Amino acid sequence: MKGTPVDTLVIPSPADATELSCDVLVIGGGTAGTMAALTAAGRGADVLLLEKAHVRHSGALAMGMDGVNNAVVPGRAEPDDYVAEITRANDGIVDQSTVRQTATRGFGMVKRLESYGVKFEKDEHGEYAVRQVHRSGSYVLPMPEGKDVKKVLYRQLRRREMRERIRIENRVMPVRVLTHPDDGRAVGAAGFDTRTGAFVTVRAGAVILATGACGRLGLPASGYLYGTYENPTNAGDGYAMAYHAGAALTGIECFQINPLIKDYNGPACAYVANPFGGYQVNRHGERFVESDYWSGQMMSEFAAELASDRGPVYLKLSHLPEETVSAVESILHSTERPTRGTFHEGRGHDYRTHDIEMHISEIGLCGGHSASGVRVDDHARTTVPRLYAAGDLACVPHNYMIGAFVYGDLAGEDAARYRAYGGELPRDQVAAAHELVYRPLLNPDGPPQPQVEYKLRRFVNDYVAPPKSGARLSLAVEAFTRMSGEIAGMGARTAHELMRCAEVSFIRDCAEMAARASLARTESRWGLYHERTDHPEQDDAGWLHHLDLRKSASGAMEFTARPVEPYTVPVPEFTPVAGPERWLGEVELVPVATAGPRDAAP
Repeated sequence: MKGTPVDTLVIPSPADATELSCDVLVIGGGTAGTMAALTAAGRGADVLLLEKAHVRHSGALAMGMDGVNNAVVPGRAEPDDYVAEITRANDGIVDQSTVRQTATRGFGMVKRLESYGVKFEKDEHGEYAVRQVHRSGSYVLPMPEGKDVKKVLYRQLRRREMRERIRIENRVMPVRVLTHPDDGRAVGAAGFDTRTGAFVTVRAGAVILATGACGRLGLPASGYLYGTYENPTNAGDGYAMAYHAGAALTGIECFQINPLIKDYNGPACAYVANPFGGYQVNRHGERFVESDYWSGQMMSEFAAELASDRGPVYLKLSHLPEETVSAVESILHSTERPTRGTFHEGRGHDYRTHDIEMHISEIGLCGGHSASGVRVDDHARTTVPRLYAAGDLACVPHNYMIGAFVYGDLAGEDAARYRAYGGELPRDQVAAAHELVYRPLLNPDGPPQPQVEYKLRRFVNDYVAPPKSGARLSLAVEAFTRMSGEIAGMGARTAHELMRCAEVSFIRDCAEMAARASLARTESRWGLYHERTDHPEQDDAGWLHHLDLRKSASGAMEFTARPVEPYTVPVPEFTPVAGPERWLGEVELVPVATAGPRDAAP
C-alpha cells in the first residue's frame, strides 16, 4: 500500500523572510541557552531565544539530570584543587582561567538553582551531600528530583518580568550566524521555521550559541540514527555555525567517548552508582580501573579490558543492600533516561540479581564532557566579536551541567551590553543560508536524509573512530569531501525534512573537522580519545598546545598550535611554557595505497 502523496513545500523568496530584531539573540533553549536568556534579560536586554524544538522540553536537560558532576562546595572542596584535577584529567591541555570560572561560580549557581526550586541532596545536618567520583576531591552532588530541572527553568522564563524581555520562538532553526562584512562582528542569524518552512532572519547586537554537543557524529552499534548517547537533536549545529562565521574551534580531536549500557546506549551512570558503592568490574568480578571518573585514560583501560578475555565489562550493583538499590533505582529510572528501567525489565534483569553489561559509545564532539568545542575566553567570548558560545558547545573541559549554567550566565551578562543591530544584513550570507535550507526542495526525489546520513556516519565509524591512523583519517577526509556533493543532492518535501537535511550538513562539517584535527595532532593524548597508532607517544615537548582550527578567507580549514598558558594552579605533571603560536596551515593528507602497474604482478 502506498502512502498519501505529500505536496512539496514552495520555496519562499528571501525577500519574504520573517524579520526579527533583538539586543541579544540566544540560539538554543537548553541548559546554557536558558540561563543566558535569563541573565541577559535580567540586565535589561531585549532577548530573542530561538529553539528548533520547544524550550519546555528541549536540549540535553529535557528529561532532567540525576546530579551535578562538579560542585565545588565551600568547606568540602577548594577551587584550586578542582582546577588542578581538571588539568590532570585533560592531560594538561586547558586554559585554567576558563575552568576557574566554573570552580568559583559553580556553587553560586547551585544556590541560584535552589532558589528556583531545584532540589539537591543534603545530609542529616542539612549540608550538601557531595560524593567522590573524581580521582581526588568530592564534587558530585546528587539531585533526587532532578527530573524536573527543565520544567523549573521554563517556569522562570515564563515569569511576567521575564516575558516582557524574552521572546521565545519555538520551531525556528538557525543555520548560519551572520557577520558584518567590514569588521566581522556577529550581527544576526538566518534560518527557517521547521513547521511552516518560512525563511527567518534576525538582526542582533550579540549572538550566543548554545546548541549543545555534536552527538550525532558516530553511528551507534545498534545502527539507529537517533540511538545516541547525547541528545540526537544536537547534531553539531553550533559547531558548523561558529566555523562558517569565522570563529576558532579547539580540541576537536579530543573526542567524547563514554562507557554506556550495552544495546540501550544510555549512561550506566557510574556517577550515580559509585557514591552508593557501585563500581565497574570485568567478567571475573574484578575491579579494573582506579577511578570511575570519565576520562580518556579510563576509557583506554575500559576498552582494553573489554577486548581482552576478561570482558565483558559490567557496572556492579548486585552486592548492594536493598535500601541502596532502591535509592539508585529511584534516581536512574526517573531522570535523564527514564526508559532505563523498562529496558532492564524487558530483559528480565534487576539490579539485585544482574549487574549491568557495559560497552563503548559512538564518538561525538563535546566541550562539556570532553574538550572539543568552540574556543572561548573566561567570559564565553569567541574569537568573533559579539559572538559567544556556552554549554557543551564551548571548549571548557569537563564543564558538565553546572559549567553550562555558569557559562550561559557569563555569556548573557557580557552580551547584555550590546543593542540591536540596525544596519542591513549581508545579502550574500543571507542568500547562502537560504540556499542551504531550501536546496533539497529542488530535488524532492533525491536520496532521503536517513540514507545519506547513515552513509556519512558509517564513514565516521570506519575511518575516524579511535584507534586513529594517518591513512584512515586521510581516507575520511576524502570521503567527507566527496559526500559534500551527495549531501547537496538530498531530497525533501516538508519543512521537517529540511531540518533533517540541514543537520546532515552540520554533521558533515563536524566529521571533516574531527578528521583533519586528528590528522594535525601528530601525537597520542587523552587516552582513547586521541590514540594515534602511527604516533603512539604523548609529546609534551612539541604538543603541550591547544590545536585551533578556523575557516580561512579562501574557505580552507587551517590549523594553529597555540601553547598552553602558564598555569595559575601548578600541576607537577605538566609545565607549560608560553610562546608564539605555530601556524600549521592546511593539514596534509597521508598517501594511501593505490593500484600498482598493470604490466607486472606484485
